[in-house]
Amino acid sequence: MNPAASTLAAAAVPITPTPLRQDARIIGLVGLAHASSHFAHLLLPPLFPVFAVQFGLSFSELGFLMTVFFFISGVGQAMSGFLVDKVGARPVLFAALGCFLAACLAGSVAQGWGGLLVVAVFAGLGNAPFHPVDFSILNQRVSGARLGYAFSAHGLSGNLGWALAPAFFALMVAFSNWRNAYLVAACMYVGVIVVMYLGRDKLRTEVVVHHRATQDVGGSAVGFLKLPVVWWCFSFFLLSTMTLAVVQNYASPILKALFQVSFETAAMTITAYMLCGALGMLIGGFVAARMPRRSDRVVALCMTAGAVLMAVCASGLMGASGTMVALAATGFAIGVGGPSRDMMIKRATPKGATGRVYGIVYSGLDTGFAVAPLVFGVMMDNGWYRAVLLGGAFTLLLAVGAALGVGLRTRAAEGAAGAAAA
Repeated sequence: MNPAASTLAAAAVPITPTPLRQDARIIGLVGLAHASSHFAHLLLPPLFPVFAVQFGLSFSELGFLMTVFFFISGVGQAMSGFLVDKVGARPVLFAALGCFLAACLAGSVAQGWGGLLVVAVFAGLGNAPFHPVDFSILNQRVSGARLGYAFSAHGLSGNLGWALAPAFFALMVAFSNWRNAYLVAACMYVGVIVVMYLGRDKLRTEVVVHHRATQDVGGSAVGFLKLPVVWWCFSFFLLSTMTLAVVQNYASPILKALFQVSFETAAMTITAYMLCGALGMLIGGFVAARMPRRSDRVVALCMTAGAVLMAVCASGLMGASGTMVALAATGFAIGVGGPSRDMMIKRATPKGATGRVYGIVYSGLDTGFAVAPLVFGVMMDNGWYRAVLLGGAFTLLLAVGAALGVGLRTRAAEGAAGAAAA
């Protein structure tokens, strides 16, 4: 049979759609893994007020722990993208979950800042590969028609992990103690590892082979780094994450300082922010699926709304209850844009470079988390609580500009590719 006939014969064979149950299982497993990584982001911050009293630590010292966490995670994430492409996502995922387990065990026996630093190091190592792992699995194993919903579920599960951590630690401190909290969290990670092992066949990804003559963009395995759009994506994550770091690390002490709310109430407000963000992610999945080519504009609109709401929180004009409601609404606004954000990055990613691009781009997230405590921790120590919230609003507005920059360059690249094909 000649090549043309072979092509026609192949085209005549109907393509069997991927069963919904199979996609759902893959999305569920990746979502559980993502939730566990986001829970690990908050192994330390919810307990900052406790550590400040028990170990006599300043906000700058406590914030530096998160700088260490995200520095390790950011550098590791950029490197792990190459590793995921080379060996596949599954073995890297299990190694990461093992690091989270070690972090919890270290936390249960910590005796001061040094012990907390060990928690930050192990948790940072575990967090490093999660975005390259998750998105490699989703992009390879989930059918294209359901990717928008997969990104929505992925973001939603991450927010649920963030929402669970403050509530979990607040309840454990209220009814037991923080050392037991870490032991219970360790048991949770053992359970996650067991679930992942039972579903391991759904987590396998194909390795990416790069031949000398057919390397990707720029003629080498790192040629994609020459693309400006990659660095616009990196900048977007760096800036938007600095805003999130303000909420996670400092919203609780800010609410206590400005409105004298209890530790439990402040922690639950952060949980409300994350739950509203998860609801926004759910709605945003339908938005992303229906408007994939306008993803940058959706992100810009949602982030602008979030910046305005955070500025309202900084004003303090709404009182304690109103400020907490406005903060939760900020989470919802940003959450709606989450799936469109992931779709925006997917459109900007060169073919065959998923792990590497996601590793570099999402290391901007870790960089933002690492830089934010250095800036805002000093402001907190000086009592500039409203200025910290305003700073979060400002960095979110800068992220809007970066998102629009990503969109402009992606459309230009797609237009150039279309013209070349014609």
